[in-house]
Amino acid sequence: MSGCDTVTDLTASPGLPRSPEGAPVFAEPWQAQAFAMTVHLHARGVFSWAEWAESLSAEVHRPGRAEDGSDYFDAWVSALVGLLEREGLADRATVEALRESWQRAAEATPHGAPIELSNDPLRI
Repeated sequence: MSGCDTVTDLTASPGLPRSPEGAPVFAEPWQAQAFAMTVHLHARGVFSWAEWAESLSAEVHRPGRAEDGSDYFDAWVSALVGLLEREGLADRATVEALRESWQRAAEATPHGAPIELSNDPLRI
């Protein structure tokens, strides 16, 4: 069994979206992007898997998280942001400003069109 085939309690969570074959899948494109960004940063040596696992575990087990795993990728993003802050690669204010810019871009983008940061009406 490879590391990718490892079954955990989380994969049995009823809140996770599933493929027609029953395997867990990404519910939204941003989840796949957050996953890919994490893998890329690890491959570039920004953090080790042990550091990542510790950061993600802390977020997943933080009080107030959904027991059914439905907020797993919210925990994933929080863990990634926290790790980037600890590594000195991003600060909370910059990340929050970028998040708000993406939100404005999404709200300004016509339905069906790709969301691009340049669609943020407040972006200079």
